[in-house]
Amino acid sequence: MSSVAAVVLAAGGGRRYGMPKALVEYEGSLLVERAVRTARAACDVVLVVLGARAVDVWRAADLTGATVLANEDWETGMASSLRTGLDGLRAFPGTVDAALVTLVDMPGMTPAALAALAAHAAPDALAVATYDGVRAHPVLLGRDHWAGVIATATGDEGARRYLAEHEVVEVDCAGLADPADLDVPPPGVPSAP
Repeated sequence: MSSVAAVVLAAGGGRRYGMPKALVEYEGSLLVERAVRTARAACDVVLVVLGARAVDVWRAADLTGATVLANEDWETGMASSLRTGLDGLRAFPGTVDAALVTLVDMPGMTPAALAALAAHAAPDALAVATYDGVRAHPVLLGRDHWAGVIATATGDEGARRYLAEHEVVEVDCAGLADPADLDVPPPGVPSAP
């Protein structure tokens, strides 16, 4: 059985939201706590990549069971966080065959959706969740692809260009999770300064 690790990308400053999404409280817990709990329910190894206000997030959030990595270049976009996470997995004790990449701002993500992707884990795997035929997160990146993803990831694009150039297994996650992300505060919820 292949070993899969979750990489939770939680470094952004949340420019449109008005604050780092890792510090956003949602239904009684911080988004980063929800993302880590969900990832831990599906994977034994969880890395969380912090950036904007990383020390505040580290102090405020219960990240039990996750390895925390700091992305000093978080302002350059999501690609730098993806590179940080994949580089962190390369240095992780033991061998991880695949990275299951998920985002902090998707509170509707579930262990079931992560497990559906994790079932495809292998060193040469590339898989992406789809919802009603539309590609979204999570994304599974086999170890054999990490160097290529790291080399091509730029700005806020992450692995998109790499995936477009390779054969990818699409995993239907409709009904398993809600792929909506929180780009702006819900109506009636003020953003923090």
